[in-house]
Amino acid sequence: MIQLLAFYLFAAVVCVSGALTILSRNPVHSVLWLILAFFNAAGLMVLAHAEFIAMLLVIVYVGAVAVLFLFVVMMLNIDFAELRSGVMKYAAVGFALAVALVAEILIAVGAYSAGALQLGRRIAPIDAKVNNIEAIGQLLYSRYLFVFEGAGLVLLVAMIGAIVLTLRPRSDVKPQNISRQVQRRAKDATRNVNHPVGQGVEL
Repeated sequence: MIQLLAFYLFAAVVCVSGALTILSRNPVHSVLWLILAFFNAAGLMVLAHAEFIAMLLVIVYVGAVAVLFLFVVMMLNIDFAELRSGVMKYAAVGFALAVALVAEILIAVGAYSAGALQLGRRIAPIDAKVNNIEAIGQLLYSRYLFVFEGAGLVLLVAMIGAIVLTLRPRSDVKPQNISRQVQRRAKDATRNVNHPVGQGVEL
């Protein structure tokens, strides 16, 4: 009974916070509602005994992605009124995407009504005595090792691309010469002086 109440509570909060993420006029409020949706989705994953996915939702999505969204929205000077002015030009594309999403939902409902999955036909069967995190680790670092490394390379390329796109030359900032700083020695930066008592210091 407690699990059932927790499921309906988490599911209701996820639906409400997801709707408010879209409907909020303030982008900062939208990101905060999105963080709330991630937290409650993690609660649903815990109820489904998918602890690893719940941990990913909290650590990766809430701790990194949503916080990054929040900082970007708060720090960038974006004119949202100008962005909304040309939204009607993409009405046809938005309508096509909405139709595709509705079709996917209907297909998913039909597949769910067709019956449960055959657990004996899993692509990567695991032992029932092994917990979720250990089973995922065994699969990632054995059968799907190259796919896992490929995903890491894709993220590395995305990170380098983001750094290159945001790296802009600025005239009001003094550039840093790394090689000159590395080659500098202590004898070139300091001077030992036996200064007499009672006299000032010459700079």
